[in-house]
Amino acid sequence: MDALAALAIGYLLGSIPFGLILTRLAGAGDLRAIGSGNIGATNVLRTGNKGLAAATLLLDGLKGFVAVLVAWRYWPDAAGFAALGAIVGHCFPVWLRFRGGKGVATAGGACLGLAWPLGAIYAGAWVSVLAMSRISSLAGLAAAVAAPVAALVLGYTALIPVLAAIAVIVLIQHRANIARLRAGTEPRIGSRDRA
Repeated sequence: MDALAALAIGYLLGSIPFGLILTRLAGAGDLRAIGSGNIGATNVLRTGNKGLAAATLLLDGLKGFVAVLVAWRYWPDAAGFAALGAIVGHCFPVWLRFRGGKGVATAGGACLGLAWPLGAIYAGAWVSVLAMSRISSLAGLAAAVAAPVAALVLGYTALIPVLAAIAVIVLIQHRANIARLRAGTEPRIGSRDRA
């Protein structure tokens, strides 16, 4: 029951579509009709409003972090389920007919909530790959894969299954990006192409 409760609260928090809400409040229209149609920060950036994109990144990360904190408070043995629920909620929100984001920022917040060293490594991988490549999807994929590897290396063995599951979800959500990366056609930050 603790696992189900943590999964449910994680899903509910994760399913809040901050990118969509913020762009509508700012009068930028329906985010799903812009660029890739994704509700995450990278697509919000295509509205031309860097502040909105930064706010979306922060809030999407925060919902993963808060979901895990709530679980630590009430169901400490099920915090991993809250993290997983937050990612599933972000990627497949019931309110948007299960068409959400790709989970990168939310996964980062969840990792930070589970163990700060994992969150730091996740963020470090994301920032460093983004700085070198300027490809948002590649940075997100690198961060998602880095988390379970870091858990293995640092001894957070109990977290490996949930972090591996989160990485698989992020990879699946990026399948079109992966195809473009292989083809050499994936857009870089600043491009208005689909991503």
